[in-house]
Amino acid sequence: MPQSLAAIYIHLIFSTKNRAPLIRPELEEELHMYHAGILRNLDSPLLCTGGTEDHVHVLFRLGRKIDVAKIVEKVKAGSSKWIKTKGAEYHDFYWQSGYGAFSIGQSGIGGVKKYIANQKEHHRTRTFQEEFREFLNRYEIAFDERYVWD
Repeated sequence: MPQSLAAIYIHLIFSTKNRAPLIRPELEEELHMYHAGILRNLDSPLLCTGGTEDHVHVLFRLGRKIDVAKIVEKVKAGSSKWIKTKGAEYHDFYWQSGYGAFSIGQSGIGGVKKYIANQKEHHRTRTFQEEFREFLNRYEIAFDERYVWD
């Protein structure tokens, strides 16, 4: 009997619209658990997640029957709807339109987990935009500044 197997790991990064600082400490852990639930339902298990008040990092194993764009659509749409139920201050919550999705090899998973775990410390000296540009450059992704930020 033929068997299809895959181990494709994705480091997903996206921010709140206009980097609004809306991921407050009292919401953060529950948001990450919500993301984990969405991914689990898409057969794309979460390895770790973290971030700051204006963006998130999500490391997961991509399921065999779904593409990255569909995962991002489901994660962002589902969590945006959920956040809006958390109080009047979140009624205008939106994620940015775009995202960054970067492939990770098996040997890089530990380093990415550590990187994600240290987001708050990391962002004491670096903005989301600086961090995201660094990822785009490291992965040699051409981009136009006019269309990256919203």
